[in-house]
Amino acid sequence: MINSIYFVLQIAEAPQEQVKVISLISTAGPVVKVVLAVLVFMSIVSWMIIFSKLFILRRAEKESDRFLDSYQVSGNFGNLFSSTRHLRGPIAELFRAGYGELLKIRKSRTSGSSQNPEPKTNPDIVSPELEVVELVERAMKKAMASEISRLEGSLIFLATTGSTAPFIGLFGTVWGIMTSFIGLASREGVPTLQAVAPGIAEALIATAIGLAAAIPAVVAYNYFVNRVKRIAVDMENFSAEFLNIVERYLTKM
Repeated sequence: MINSIYFVLQIAEAPQEQVKVISLISTAGPVVKVVLAVLVFMSIVSWMIIFSKLFILRRAEKESDRFLDSYQVSGNFGNLFSSTRHLRGPIAELFRAGYGELLKIRKSRTSGSSQNPEPKTNPDIVSPELEVVELVERAMKKAMASEISRLEGSLIFLATTGSTAPFIGLFGTVWGIMTSFIGLASREGVPTLQAVAPGIAEALIATAIGLAAAIPAVVAYNYFVNRVKRIAVDMENFSAEFLNIVERYLTKM
């Protein structure tokens, strides 16, 4: 009880001076400064990724919407393929992959039939219609995986920052408090609040900066992952519709 009263009296008698954060950082130990530099670097890179991803995803969604508008009013894949060459949205790339595979198959079969005009009557051969659909589906899945990988690029850094920055800051805090108490042990007399407070304040800055770097990274990571998932769902829906159209066309031939 007496110690508690003595601690409160020390706080009341302490000079009411505002300790600036910059001065605390400048007087911190070398290990804490390295920790702070790492956290500041992670925060800057995270914000760069956040702004770039906002632009990339917004552009991808806008160009996909423009392609779908052209797709709805177009009645010919060839005309659609020519009129949407300038679009670089995920769904546009998916369509080009599927239609490009159809053109390759038609070209190869046309050249093959001209060289070997005899019909294939072997019953063990897989149906040509099923083979075409499978080939187009593989090409579209490959394009879908490539587009999703491109959209998810650099998100791993946000996840890493969100999960490790608080621990890096905590390491700097623990190290700073440890060095502060080691310095107090070498002093003579009873340690006062004025002697303990600056060292603890320097150490706690590392935890504060670690949280400041981690919180935006976690929020942005979850937000971007959800947006990429929505784009992936739209790509899957378009792929299924495109394959259905191809299959219906082949069955009529």
